[in-house]
Amino acid sequence: MRTVSTDDAPAAVGAYSQATRTDDVLITAGQLPLTADGDLLDDESVGDQTRQCLENVAAILEAEGLSMDDVLKTTVFLDDIDDFEEFNEVYSEFFDEEPPARSAVEVGRVPKGAAIEIEAIAAAE
Repeated sequence: MRTVSTDDAPAAVGAYSQATRTDDVLITAGQLPLTADGDLLDDESVGDQTRQCLENVAAILEAEGLSMDDVLKTTVFLDDIDDFEEFNEVYSEFFDEEPPARSAVEVGRVPKGAAIEIEAIAAAE
């Protein structure tokens, strides 16, 4: 296993890596709606926060020569499941034809007061 890091996604804000990779699998850490410069979009809509989370996932994948088409599974943490429809509308823009498996759950809180956090597992063959 090795760690993955790119300046095109926000730096890890704790004792973790942006992603880890083996020859076959890349697993991202949960991505918050943080810009690569570290600006938190917690005052933005759930749709805008979703877009930023997924752009972060895409940047990490791209750093390893992968794309959103390589994603096998995502896990989505929402602080309010009533935001699911707005989240799903933006999410669908990133995974339109053959979307990966997905779990979406409501949690008590998302780190840093964000409305959403998204992690992904991708095939890295």
